[in-house]
Amino acid sequence: MPADQSPGDYPLWHPFTQMARFEREPRLVVARAEGNRLIDTAGNEYVDGVASLWANVHGHSHPHIVGAIQEQAAKLQHSTLLGITHEPAIELGRRLLPHLPGRSRVFFSENGASAVEVALKMAVQYQANRGRPERNRIAALEMAYHGDTLGAVSVGGEGPFRDVYEPLLFEPLRFSSASPASLRDLLTTHAGEVAAVIIEPRVQGAGGMIVAPEGHIAAVRALCDEFDTLLIADEVATGFGKTGAMFACDLEGVTPDLTVLGKGITGGYLPLSATVTTEEVYRAFHGEEGRKLFHGHTYAGNPICCAAALASLDLFEADDLHARTRERAALLATLLAERIADHPLVGEVRQQGLMTGIELVADRDTREPLPPDREAGWRVCLAARDRGVFIRPLGDVIVLMPPLSIEEDELAQICEAVAYGLDRVPRD
Repeated sequence: MPADQSPGDYPLWHPFTQMARFEREPRLVVARAEGNRLIDTAGNEYVDGVASLWANVHGHSHPHIVGAIQEQAAKLQHSTLLGITHEPAIELGRRLLPHLPGRSRVFFSENGASAVEVALKMAVQYQANRGRPERNRIAALEMAYHGDTLGAVSVGGEGPFRDVYEPLLFEPLRFSSASPASLRDLLTTHAGEVAAVIIEPRVQGAGGMIVAPEGHIAAVRALCDEFDTLLIADEVATGFGKTGAMFACDLEGVTPDLTVLGKGITGGYLPLSATVTTEEVYRAFHGEEGRKLFHGHTYAGNPICCAAALASLDLFEADDLHARTRERAALLATLLAERIADHPLVGEVRQQGLMTGIELVADRDTREPLPPDREAGWRVCLAARDRGVFIRPLGDVIVLMPPLSIEEDELAQICEAVAYGLDRVPRD
């Protein structure tokens, strides 16, 4: 911070942001957004290449969603779901379930990490309510990411997201997304201990856009059935069309016992999340007072947020967005192959639908990583702003995850901006 600048001049502390770097770099201040573009206070436009942190679905300022928010805000702004209810939450629950066959109950929260916490607590208490309190461990993927609250961090992978908070966390049992056999070994060794297996289906987002092989979700489901344990699918990042299907589990016809939703549930307009489960899990909590789920959030199921989510579902149900997404994903794959994949700094391009990770390396043959002090991923993303594109890296993995409404020329602009940024990373 400059010597003549006091903290009061800029009071914010940004999430997942090295503020020392933020304070010395050009500051992007977003004033408004239209369609697939963010517009800063100087009037400059940027294609929103990461859907405002993987959340925006239909583009910004969509009149149908904005209208629904305005209409609901004039009627009921907030009413708790603790022991009473309201119509927007009821209707949203009813409208979600046809997209989630085999599940029948919806528990609302405020963000994805909170909904993961709900799923973990549901799984452990479900086992206890069934008379199996010894089944209290969680099996989780290596390199997982499920959010930043303590339970969610616990089931996340080792690394900077988790390591410093180790004294506060519980330790899950870990298995590999590359090998369902590792889960079989784990469940065999710990038979009778595991309450649930939690996965990011098909794509591990914050782990670096790691795409699991075809059949991985179905194999995990089969093992959960064989060993009589619950399957939790964290679809916060993968849900609402980004993989080419409404939910990633749909790609393999899998029904989890608990599905976690967030980010795109409102079209990316307002904070809302949900943990959706089966009637069997729900019924295990019926009976005396001590069997109820001891969890809740003040703004869970906020009616304005529910109105936005209902409007987003209207748009999904009015148009074949999944076919459009698959077409855009095919175009993106072509553009990446033509402009990005052969660059000397690119070790691998990983893609599922519109979810893409471009891994930067020091040596393409050995896949040797770049030194952290090069900040190559950040340099590429910062340079992309010069070409009117906003993207954000995960370390040295460039993430592309635009809204489903992205246009062909905007996809081309994103890829050109990434290529431009790659050419501005020093080679030595």
